[in-house]
Amino acid sequence: MAAKSIDRRWIYLFIFLGVAFPLIFVIGLPIEITENTQMAYDLIDNTPAGSHVLYSFDYDPASMPELHPMAKAMVRHSIEKKHKIIFTALWPMGVQMIDDIMEQLSTEYPDLVYGEDYVNLGFKVGGIVTIQAMGKNFRSVFPTDANGKKIDKLPIMNNIENYNNISYICSFSAGAPGIKEWVQIGNDVYKRPVTGGVTGVSAPSILPYVNEQKQLTGLLAGLKAAAEYEKLIGAPALATAGMDAQSLAHLIIIIFIVIGNINYWRNKKKKGDK
Repeated sequence: MAAKSIDRRWIYLFIFLGVAFPLIFVIGLPIEITENTQMAYDLIDNTPAGSHVLYSFDYDPASMPELHPMAKAMVRHSIEKKHKIIFTALWPMGVQMIDDIMEQLSTEYPDLVYGEDYVNLGFKVGGIVTIQAMGKNFRSVFPTDANGKKIDKLPIMNNIENYNNISYICSFSAGAPGIKEWVQIGNDVYKRPVTGGVTGVSAPSILPYVNEQKQLTGLLAGLKAAAEYEKLIGAPALATAGMDAQSLAHLIIIIFIVIGNINYWRNKKKKGDK
């Protein structure tokens, strides 16, 4: 059948199948690990077990497709390394993002104990002002956790006063306030390593903090970087499936373009022979 006579609905069907199949059955196509992703991984991987670390979820459901997979992968890595995780959020919906991630991971790590292995301090309005205040004393900003329980009664917060007691800061950021503010205070003022992830569209404005100013220890940018991180920790999940789907869809489109061009030149040759 000549390519030009193929019903376009067949093309749509092939693309649909190419996208749907890897989302159901993760293939795990080869993916190159970039330096920025490796740097973020190494920071977490080289932090000793028992270290207290701070994760800030600075995004809402609109950015979940890009940021949620990387957040889950990096938090999983911290859990595997036995870090004591302190969660917070500069965006109101960030609290729900934290709860969703930990609800998923708690089923995989049933031995996790809230208040001992991790805590959700919740959201506090103020952006960079809040970050500055946390540098003096966490308790002045978060006297209670997201559930209203006094943090002084949570074992994980024993002897934790400010950033001096934190090994690294990780922010998943969809805008402001977000990772820039954590860099300005956490790294510039308190000299804590800062890493994290951003949406693909935000990456160009954040990458200079990694490559030129060396204020960020690696950076995950978009879904591809999340898939890279999943590969590094050996846990392919939604980001890997998303990249597989994207790759197959592109391959199918290329195949149809090639078929169309071959058909065009064949028809042109036939006309020339007449």
